[in-house]
Order: sequence, then C-alpha cells, then structure tokens
Amino acid sequence: MVHKHHVAGYDAFVAFMKDFNGNGGAINILFTGAKLENGLSWCGDCVDVAPFIEKAIETNAPENSHFIYVDVGDRPTWKDMNNPFRKDTNTHLSVIPTMIRWKQPQRLEGEQCGKADLLELFFSEDD
Repeated sequence: MVHKHHVAGYDAFVAFMKDFNGNGGAINILFTGAKLENGLSWCGDCVDVAPFIEKAIETNAPENSHFIYVDVGDRPTWKDMNNPFRKDTNTHLSVIPTMIRWKQPQRLEGEQCGKADLLELFFSEDD
C-alpha cells in the first residue's frame, strides 16, 4: 500500500518533512498548484497530468512507499520569483507540476509527469 499525504504551503511542507522519515519507504513528492473551489488545480498542466500520475502510483509505486501531494499556493504566490519552493535547495522548483524523490536524483518536470514510460521508470528506480 502506498501511503498518501497532503500538505498545503511552504511552511506546512517544511514542518511536515522535518520529522518525516518514511520508515524506510521511498518518499515521492508531487508539487502542484492549489485547488480551486471546483476541486481542480488552477494549474492546467497539473490537471492534465493528474490521471497519469494516479495510475502510475496504483501500478508502479513500491509497497510501503509514500506519496506526498504539496500545494505550492495560488497562481500569484507561485508566480512570485521569490516563492520559497523556488529558492529551497531541497525542492528548487522552476515549473509545476514537478515530482521528486526526496533527497534523491529522481525528478520529473512539467509534461514529463504525464508520460507513462517516464513515470514507470521514476517509480522503478531504487534510491
């Protein structure tokens, strides 16, 4: 079973990750735009790739791994070049959606997050 977590905003993300070790399971993180009242992200690219990511989690994510959904904020917050998600050396985001393996080299950005072959490879690579 993949353990799913949701975090909204940079401060909440830092606080969550500070004490989270995943109990040895891989920690995969998707950075996406915050959801609007209709339940969809304001980020069209994030909405487009979501079904591909969900399918990859179901079929490719290792047992006892963790998948953390992180909302980077609303559009103005994200577009601010001083957004802390952009500056943090652990995240270093330049585009959303971005999916990373925490403190590992695995990383998919933008439309890569919607490509089944890249998602399969992302989840199959060991730490």
